[in-house]
Amino acid sequence: RRAPRAGRAERAGHDGGASGPQKSVEGYVIIVLNVHEEATEEDVFDAFADFGEIQNVHLNLDRRTGFAKGYALLEFKEYKEAKAAVEGMDGAVLQGMTLKVGWAFGKGPIPEKGGAESHRRNDG
Repeated sequence: RRAPRAGRAERAGHDGGASGPQKSVEGYVIIVLNVHEEATEEDVFDAFADFGEIQNVHLNLDRRTGFAKGYALLEFKEYKEAKAAVEGMDGAVLQGMTLKVGWAFGKGPIPEKGGAESHRRNDG
């Protein structure tokens, strides 16, 4: 068998259970939605730094405008740090925007409605 490559999710999560957050090779990834278009990676990092050691921050930018697309991915080394960030920042305000924060990758069924875990919008 081949060893998992960096960035790919491992099969076992934080507790090996059937549902919950999925651990990546280096840690636990959370998704932050409703990020202000003028936010920078440093802004997002600073807002979440008190929760623990952040391994990676990714803020996707629009190629045409150079502004943030409205979401960020953060990777924490430890489950408890990532969980604290999800619980502490979901609903927090950053640059005038109310954030939605949840697990980027999960095990088990996909929720139909809710917070950041079901970030697909159905605007009808």
